[in-house]
Amino acid sequence: MLALYVIRHGETEWALTGQHTGSTDVPLTVHGEAEARELRASLAGIDFSAVLVSPRQRARRTCELAGLDSQAVVEAGLVEWNYGSYEGRRTVDIRRDRPDWNIFLDGCPRGELPAEIAARTDRLIDHLCALGGNVALFTHGQFGCVLAARWIGLPVVEAQHLTFGPASRSILSYSPSHPDVRVIALWNAPPNLRLSSV
Repeated sequence: MLALYVIRHGETEWALTGQHTGSTDVPLTVHGEAEARELRASLAGIDFSAVLVSPRQRARRTCELAGLDSQAVVEAGLVEWNYGSYEGRRTVDIRRDRPDWNIFLDGCPRGELPAEIAARTDRLIDHLCALGGNVALFTHGQFGCVLAARWIGLPVVEAQHLTFGPASRSILSYSPSHPDVRVIALWNAPPNLRLSSV
């Protein structure tokens, strides 16, 4: 049975300041590197059939410090939301011009709209469903929330109800009693929480 271990990269400076970080390739902070190292012990002992990582350095470095880089394959579908004109801006600043702006409803000018990120996520899910076993995915905050929502068949807007902290882990899998029903088996677990195979 497929189980997706969705892992957000560790802390970055832009995560601390609340700046939308899509294509800007910011590194982990010292604390973010420490968080990523904490993942190593919590993921040890899990037999991963595949490890897929966003091409951004913050995700690749997290994967490396977590001890899974020898298996890692770059997967472009795991990149963060394309923020377009809002790249590097904070939500509070965007809302000065657009008070009701919500990325999960409105998307970003010159970036991805909700329908576009839904289509990208669904293509990735189709690819992942062809895999088996435990699959580690090193990705980003808002994209991780969209992935979870789409995994269980919800529209992108419902991802607004999820938070996905730096270096946290989540598990997307199937219900043990209904193996055709997709579930969120674990969400937003801190990096030092030990996990076992589902």
